[in-house]
Amino acid sequence: MTLLRHIFSKLGWYAAAFAAALALNFFLPRLLPGNPVDTLIGQALRGHASSETKQRVYETYVAEFGLDRDLWSQFLTYIGKTLQGDFGTSFSRYPAEVATMVGDALPWTIALQLPAVLLGWLIGNLVGAVAAYRRGGFDRSVYLSSLFLTAAPYYCLAVLLLYGLAVALPLFPTGGGWSFGNSPEWSGIFAVDAVSHWFLPFLSLLLVFIGGQAIGMRSMAVYEVDADYVRFAESFGLPDRKIVGYIFRNGMLPQITGLALAIGTLVGGALLTEIVFSYPGIGTLLYDAILNKDYPVIQAVTLLVLIVVLVANFLVDVLYGLIDPRIRAAERGER
Repeated sequence: MTLLRHIFSKLGWYAAAFAAALALNFFLPRLLPGNPVDTLIGQALRGHASSETKQRVYETYVAEFGLDRDLWSQFLTYIGKTLQGDFGTSFSRYPAEVATMVGDALPWTIALQLPAVLLGWLIGNLVGAVAAYRRGGFDRSVYLSSLFLTAAPYYCLAVLLLYGLAVALPLFPTGGGWSFGNSPEWSGIFAVDAVSHWFLPFLSLLLVFIGGQAIGMRSMAVYEVDADYVRFAESFGLPDRKIVGYIFRNGMLPQITGLALAIGTLVGGALLTEIVFSYPGIGTLLYDAILNKDYPVIQAVTLLVLIVVLVANFLVDVLYGLIDPRIRAAERGER
């Protein structure tokens, strides 16, 4: 019952956070300067039409996108359609469905981010725990290199890798999701081509994430190294690998939060990385939508990020309730 009470109390907070974020998701894109219909007409007609024609096209698009209604009516329509899973039609790529556009871009971002997050979390935490335990020169080298990686913005490292491994040493393609002339299909040839385009953006995200996780785990493990259980294990002659495993498990609790948050917050870094490499993922889709003031696409992408972050944090809160006895004691009023 204590665990269920803990879960339901968290659900209430997350439901309120979702409602507030859903409202902000509608109003914030509309604070962007300019009119999306003006941008669309400018791209479509490019000045080769009379002002009367432009006015008729303008009125047609405004009515089609529902922008002729007051803001409150638009908001109620947005809430109703969003709860039904209907994200509408793209302004800039009319009549493309937003759900289809997001569905096409999402697998590319998942294939890029998920391996980087999981491998970066595992490698970074293991390296941080080993560095804290071994100390000396290895610890200093890990600390300095990790500090550099975690301080380097995603896009800076992406640009360095792009220049070094794609321009100076043309080992990998300079950008895109696949080579010119190819098209996505289920074949071995396309898979090899896609992996060659995927590797550099993946590596730039992986290295930055390893650095951040190694710094965090090292900071936690430094306090664990001098704990009684470590000295007790050393007195019994346990191998270093076993002791590092104990340190890793005891220092990983805050790192689990970092793993959950990274799933959502890494999208910001992936956006810039995808732009640098012209990678066809969610980040590039969002960037193009912002440039074109494409409200439905902006709303769909940010809502997706919002849901991922909220679900990840909720799962972490539930997991904490299972593995940390202090939380269960606090729920019972014992602390």
